[in-house]
Formats: sequence, C-alpha cells, structure tokens
Amino acid sequence: MSGSTLQKGIEIVTKATEEDKNGNYAEALRLYEHGVEYFLHAVKYEAQSDKSKESIRAKCVQYLERAEKLKKYIKNKTSDKKPVADGSKGGDSKSDNEEDDTETKKFKSQIGSAIVVEKPNVKWSDVAGLDAAKEALKEAVILPIKFPHLFTGKREPWRGILLFGPPGTGKSFLAKAVATEANNSTFFSVSSADLVSKWLGESEKLVKSLFEMARDQKPAIIFIDEVDSLCGSRSENESESARRIKTEFLVQMQGVGVDNDGILVLGATNIPWTLDSAIRRRFEKRIYIPLPDPMARARMFELHIGGTPNALKQADFKVLAKKTEGYSGADIGIIVREALMLPVRKVQTATHFKKIRGPSRKDPDVIVDDLLTPCSPGDSGALEMSWVDVPGDKLFEPIVTMNDMLRSLATIKPTVNEDDLLKLKKFTDDFGQEG
Repeated sequence: MSGSTLQKGIEIVTKATEEDKNGNYAEALRLYEHGVEYFLHAVKYEAQSDKSKESIRAKCVQYLERAEKLKKYIKNKTSDKKPVADGSKGGDSKSDNEEDDTETKKFKSQIGSAIVVEKPNVKWSDVAGLDAAKEALKEAVILPIKFPHLFTGKREPWRGILLFGPPGTGKSFLAKAVATEANNSTFFSVSSADLVSKWLGESEKLVKSLFEMARDQKPAIIFIDEVDSLCGSRSENESESARRIKTEFLVQMQGVGVDNDGILVLGATNIPWTLDSAIRRRFEKRIYIPLPDPMARARMFELHIGGTPNALKQADFKVLAKKTEGYSGADIGIIVREALMLPVRKVQTATHFKKIRGPSRKDPDVIVDDLLTPCSPGDSGALEMSWVDVPGDKLFEPIVTMNDMLRSLATIKPTVNEDDLLKLKKFTDDFGQEG
C-alpha cells in the first residue's frame, strides 16, 4: 500500500456511508470492512500522531459496529426486521450480554490494528546466517501447517519461542520471514503499546482479546516485540496493573482450560534476563540471535547494496566483513546506506561535469552520448557547471565504490555494548540455545 493509505481508507468509508444511505447494505458492509483495513494499516505503518491514531481507532470502532449491524440484518433479511438506524441506541435499554458484546468488539477492534494486513516480503534466503533459528521456526510454524499428520499424539509443535540477542541482529526480521513463509497463518504483530491502556482493567482484557482473536483465526502467530516491557520480573514495587497484565498473559499462554492448538507465541527481547521466570518457562524454546559471523556480515553487505550500481567484488565484501567484527546487522545496514549517499553528495558538491556514453534514462536499452557525470576540474572534457545546470534525464550518477564503503565505515561505530554481550552469553548458558 502506498503512503496515501489513510486517504484511500477515507474514500472507501465515504462511499460505504453513501451505499448505506441508499439501502445497498451488502455493498456498504463490504466497503466498511475494506476501509477499516486501510485505516488499521495506516495506524500500524504510517507516521501518525498519538491523537491522530486514537481518532482513527475510534472511527474504526464506529464503522465496525455499523458493519456488525448490517451483517445481522443481511443474515435475517427474510424477516421484516430493519437494521438499527446508524448511530441510534434503539428504544430498549441494553442487556448485560449486549453490553459485554459491545465491549468485546471494542477490544477486538483495538487489537485489530495489530494484524498485519499486508504480508511482508521477506524470504528465508533474505536472512543471512541464523540457520538454527530458521530451522526452529520452520519446525514450529511451517511443518505443522504443511504436514499436520507429523504432529499427532505426543509429538507437538512448539507453542512459544523466544528470540533474544543484541539489538539489530535480525529478531524482528526473522518474524517478518515467518509472516511471509507461513501463507496460511494469521500473523499478529503487537508491541507493548498495543496492549497497555491507561484505563484500569482494560490492559488484561486486551491481552485476552488478542488470544481469543488468534484462536478464532488459527493457525495464528502472535509476535510480541520487546516482550520484556510487558513481562518483566515481578517485584513488590510494581503496580497492580502490571501484575494483572502478567497474570493474564500467563493464563492465556498456558493456563487451565485454554486451548492453544495452532497458535505460536513468538517473543523478541534484547534483555531476556529481566523476564519474569514464569513467562520465561512459557517460552519453551529460547534461541540466542548473536552478532553475525564474518560470512553472514559479507552476505549482509551484499544484500543491503542490492541492485544499486556498484564496483564491489566478492573479495571486497570479505574485506568489509573482517573490518566489522562486533557490528550488528542493523549497524551494517547503516554503513551501506551512508555509502550509498556518497555518490549523491558527489553530484551535489561537484563544480565540473563531463559528457559520457551510457544508457538513456527514458529507455535503458538505448545508448546515448550526452549523459553528464561529476568529474574533477582537470579531467579531459570537464565543463564548469553545478548540479542545478544538469537536465534531470541527463545525469549519470557515480557508482558506489569500495572507497565509499571504507569512508562510511570510518564514521560509523558499532552500537552493541560489551557488558550486554556478557549478560546475553550468561543467559544463553543458563537458559537458551545458540541460534
């Protein structure tokens, strides 16, 4: 979806209200639900202020309540019953059950923003290294969907997997790969902000609604990023609200009378030692996602550069990998992004350009002789001019070189703390396994 997702959602629900007024209830229902999908996507993936997000979520609740009324009317349209007028409360007071239903819908609507509407496009091959982690996730997610007969009797798939390690090592990226590869699963991507409410008692109801929705739409994967912020160690000083959230989480993950068949809870954290011990036990498999090794780092440089024109060879990627011991995958991504900007800066600061032969901007199959590229004043054929004087379709940007990569590397330092690495190593020795 494009950056105008919110505007598209507004257009769809505007059309839905028109169809609703005209009595085309089936089409109105379809449009209301479609419009809400766009709104939820905008809340999840586009920059919005907190006030704007609250406003959008409130509208979603309103449209979903209307859609629910239309759905009931369409189902019972053989009778003379008409849908309740939009926004009216009817003549009779609501029963306790109706109030409960409305509250449940409200919480499920809030959780709805956590559902990934558009599947990420991250394949296993896009994840450099981390073979043990990938195999564990395939074992927990992909195989039970494809070969359900393998997982019968006492052989059960994993119900909870914790990915832990330094920041920027690919924990969330792995979750995106799971969402892509698990085609038949509903993927819930939630953060602590999605589950914490300022109103007393609402947070645990949101947790309960999340698991109920997952059970309704199984097979399902619940990915909770920064799970430590929700499920830290219990102490005497913590608030009653925090204690109740953790209790509800424990019950829903593995409580008496709770059926979690077909549901995987996938947690990610940078500080696993702060997790509550009972929560830690619920995550049956705990996988350490370490800093990348040299081979993985070389592959990361290659993946991040992608199809951008460059002069780097395989030997250059190996040299860069050796020079980036202690860097995370996110750090390497920043190094490459900085290097990719250097040709742009050469264009911006150039005082001279020269004509070269190259592919036309309008048709890459056609070779032209009048493209312009930055050069030094002493070069043969150098023309004194700035980027302002270069026509948009005539610029031939310099390609990324090994020198650009080294200049970028010299300015960017690793972000991972040595003390945290020691703590992670100890946690892995005590509770985890290598990823």
